[in-house]
Amino acid sequence: MPDAADQIRPRRPYHHGDLGRALLDAGIALARAGGPEAVVLREATRRAGVVPNAAYRHFASRHALLQAVRSASLAALAVAMEKELARVRDNDARASLRAIGTAYLRFARTEPGLFRTAFAVPADPETAASPAMAGRSGLNPFQLLGVALDRMVAAGVLPAARRPGAEYLAWSAVHGLAMLVLEGPLRRLTRAQARTIEARLLDMVEDGL
Repeated sequence: MPDAADQIRPRRPYHHGDLGRALLDAGIALARAGGPEAVVLREATRRAGVVPNAAYRHFASRHALLQAVRSASLAALAVAMEKELARVRDNDARASLRAIGTAYLRFARTEPGLFRTAFAVPADPETAASPAMAGRSGLNPFQLLGVALDRMVAAGVLPAARRPGAEYLAWSAVHGLAMLVLEGPLRRLTRAQARTIEARLLDMVEDGL
């Protein structure tokens, strides 16, 4: 299993008092296999070994379960970013940004179902900054990107005047490529070809900011 999925615990049999976790684990397994469309509350209850009505105490609707799975997927992405960042020297600000992009693109390749779920479901306002979306540092993927950009400003690599809104520029470029490779016209590229384009895109983002 890829490192990116370490934040997500494997599905396990339901035990008394832990039905919410069992349903979430089932929802994560469904998303991993088939993306957001596969996350169905009735199927999650079947996998957890309980009757459908038992789920409503924890998830009032399919949308509620899907939001929880979305949060878990974003948390897994955050963990993947943190692991890539851990390989970067503390004084290498440019490498921090590249680590964020590298982990993002790798997660899209290795966990396409979770990646699609993370970004295919609109966030509810009350859960937009939920701790459930964060990695071990307590930061979600977007916040980790912001920290990397702040490090570039502090190191003099990125002019402070160009810092506002830089997250959206970097994120749009990297996410766009991830989707083109995952389910767009670039999906027929070989793995080597995709990695070459990814490396060039990350160079462009670093130099363009």
